[in-house]
Amino acid sequence: MPSVRTLLANNRALVRFVAIMVAAYLVWYVIYDLWLLPDGRLDEWLSIKVAGWTAGLINLFGGEAVHAERIVRMPGTLGIQLINGCNGLAVLSLFVGFVLAYPGSWARRAWFIPLGIVVVLGTNVVRCAVLLLLQRQSMEAFEAGHGGAGLVVFYFVVFLLWMVWARIGGGEAPRKKDPPPRLTTPEAVPA
Repeated sequence: MPSVRTLLANNRALVRFVAIMVAAYLVWYVIYDLWLLPDGRLDEWLSIKVAGWTAGLINLFGGEAVHAERIVRMPGTLGIQLINGCNGLAVLSLFVGFVLAYPGSWARRAWFIPLGIVVVLGTNVVRCAVLLLLQRQSMEAFEAGHGGAGLVVFYFVVFLLWMVWARIGGGEAPRKKDPPPRLTTPEAVPA
């Protein structure tokens, strides 16, 4: 059985990735819990924006949604309130941490991170709109969508973004293989 030292030496890229992810998480945790959360402005701003975008999306497709601050309502619903845990900020931090931890050029990160943020926020807006529509149907449907299915879809989109980054962001472009040598001897017979 290989020693821990051997395993670490043979998996330097994995160790580097995990170390950067842990460091990014710790930095985010400290910044968020000690500064951003007590201040509250970033969460409030993002929650209000997501609520507004959610109402706008529903209205774009003929619905009648209104929002006031963090709350989005439709006729016949109690409405949904975008609390800090529902605005997508934590998922955004995970996404950005992954892109920073995984190998890749800074030029690619410079366009992929903003693109990913738009996709994650857009997915959250769609999730919130679906939750509001489910609430209009029944509270049981809302609870099912809020507790499980909606989060699975949300995190699946983030996972797909990570997979895209791992494919396009990481490292050098693959080199073309050298063509096989041509047989030039008289004994060579074409197949």
